[in-house]
Amino acid sequence: MRVTFKTSYDRDIDLHESWRQRGWIALLLAIMAALPFLVGEYYLAEATNTLIWALAGMGLMVLVGHTGQVSLGHAAFLAIGAYTDAALMNAGVPFLVSFPLAGLAAGLFGALVAIPAVRMSGIYLAIATLALFVIVEELVIILEPVTGGIGGIQAPSIMIFGMEFDRYLALDRFYWLCLAVVALVTWGYANLLRSPTGRSFLAVRDSEISARALGVNVTRTRALAFGLSSGVTGLAGALMGHYIGFFNYELFSIFISINLLLVVTIGGLGFIQGAFFGAILITAVPQIISILRDTGSNWGVDLGTIPGLDTAIFAVILIGFIIYEPAGLYGRWLKIRAWFELFPLARRDMFRRQKTYLKTERMR
Repeated sequence: MRVTFKTSYDRDIDLHESWRQRGWIALLLAIMAALPFLVGEYYLAEATNTLIWALAGMGLMVLVGHTGQVSLGHAAFLAIGAYTDAALMNAGVPFLVSFPLAGLAAGLFGALVAIPAVRMSGIYLAIATLALFVIVEELVIILEPVTGGIGGIQAPSIMIFGMEFDRYLALDRFYWLCLAVVALVTWGYANLLRSPTGRSFLAVRDSEISARALGVNVTRTRALAFGLSSGVTGLAGALMGHYIGFFNYELFSIFISINLLLVVTIGGLGFIQGAFFGAILITAVPQIISILRDTGSNWGVDLGTIPGLDTAIFAVILIGFIIYEPAGLYGRWLKIRAWFELFPLARRDMFRRQKTYLKTERMR
């Protein structure tokens, strides 16, 4: 069993538990930075796609995992980020300006819409965000001079200080760009949760009544969380647009919103690491299915004739996690790690599921 010996109260608010954790994070970053030298272009492109999905998952995690709000229309903010970045770059704005503006545009739009929407909760908020997705989809078609309408729009090649960061011509640089953005957002996200704002998010998630009793403005807090979530998702949408290259409104369908919910739910609600676990799963499963299809054809089993196989597998995985492991992949990892740390003192029913509502919530 590992014990962290604390010699200062500053250790209680430290971002990392120990120097060992810092070392593991540094090693992981070093391996990720060296990945272009270790794998081929195909796997590097898949790793880049995973980073973009992890960034979008962190955006939704702010809303669902740490504030307790449900959204079925976050693909709309991916679209806003992608179209804003591409339109600004086509107008001559450099990427270092258009990229943060894309996140800002998505964040402001989300905050404005959230002012009336966050007064709802549960299924009603989910329906409201779904309606928002439909509105954004129609706006993309109506604003054809800017968005290209049904025909779509081209995301220009990224140029930073004379260096090209193109998904097809310079994949290694584009990967490093995505890695840098994800690392910065993760660092900011982790520090946000330690701030008074982040603690107010958790208070609203756990008990709105208790949060109001502590002086938290619930409506403003939920609107702020919606805006931050939309902004981070908009940044992911901008990178996704450059990753695809040429896109139209059909890229950001309702299935993208559902997949984002799968990322945070299967990865682990309430954990930043859950966004990465979920992103790995959501990008790896289609590749595994493709490999199984090729292998099955060699053995006389044609999996390609089964319609909706990807959706069915995702549904089975989601149902399995909801029933057997609501804490997701990262929650399961925490339980396995705790079991090994406590061995041989670990008990079989140590992680028995308990009721998590507070007394203040029983009257609702």
